[in-house]
Amino acid sequence: MTDTTDETANEITAAARQAREIAERAEGTPQPGDAKKWPLTKIGIGIGSAALAAAVIYAARTRKKD
Repeated sequence: MTDTTDETANEITAAARQAREIAERAEGTPQPGDAKKWPLTKIGIGIGSAALAAAVIYAARTRKKD
């Protein structure tokens, strides 16, 4: 008869070994979100300003009457 506690212990140690190996391989790799972030506020203000300027220019132009 086989001892199920030994089999369970072997599975647990194998899973722990695999997790440790994965963690060791992952050392030194950048984590998600660690990259330099884009200045979205400044970009949004710039796009909004350009849209506002385009709307003013469009509204202020003279229209030809045929």
